Amino acid sequence: MPPTDAHTDSGPGPAPGPGGGAEDTLDLRLPDDFLALFHDNDHALLPESARARPWSTTGGATAKDLLGDLAEWGPAATPAGAFRLVPVALERDLALIVRWMNDPAVAAFWELAGPDSVTATHLRAQLEGDGRSVPCLGVLDDTPMSYFEIYRADLDPLARHYPARPHDTGVHLLIGGVADRGRGVGSTILRAVSGLVLDNLPLCTRVIAEPDLRNTPSVSAFLSSGFRLSEEIDLPDKRAALMVRDRALRNLL
Repeated sequence: MPPTDAHTDSGPGPAPGPGGGAEDTLDLRLPDDFLALFHDNDHALLPESARARPWSTTGGATAKDLLGDLAEWGPAATPAGAFRLVPVALERDLALIVRWMNDPAVAAFWELAGPDSVTATHLRAQLEGDGRSVPCLGVLDDTPMSYFEIYRADLDPLARHYPARPHDTGVHLLIGGVADRGRGVGSTILRAVSGLVLDNLPLCTRVIAEPDLRNTPSVSAFLSSGFRLSEEIDLPDKRAALMVRDRALRNLL
């Protein structure tokens, strides 16, 4: 079952459901000949150099299609240290992500608690998909401490529930370590990640998130990291705060 909340501690977006908007553009499967223009070694094996440095950005799938190559985005300087996104490599990262997903605070939103196979299925669907969603570890000063999904919100069922624009890019996240929760780290890395999206995806004018409206700490974290509350929207399993970080306002908020 897909996760249900984009939270600074846990989880992502809505399952497919009824609603208005651009329904005829959503559940598309891009033709193989079109995808072939973008894919290049999407599931390359981890090179020897990356095995020597297990959290190297060279690990995992290199999504060079709908979201570019996240492994090449580089680090962002933050008050908490150097932060970067590292695309997930299933063999390397599964045990860590499973442990996070089985934390009750995370499981309440992501609904991926259970044996390794539950999380593996969720990750594999993205790693073997068409590149519209890329799972990543958030690495702070060489320590993996969070999990992100960077996804094309305009190609997601979420777009049925708000006035989506082409190349809107969404963010789902969880903070893995309990010690990193509740002390502002979530806001810091949210600002870093949304900044990386805007820096590396020039056609993207907005970064989108949809935390549960009842999740006050999550909404507050987004507001503290340069997002604005656009509107409240009804999703299939929650009423959400549609959070938006605008390229045009990124230096003002």
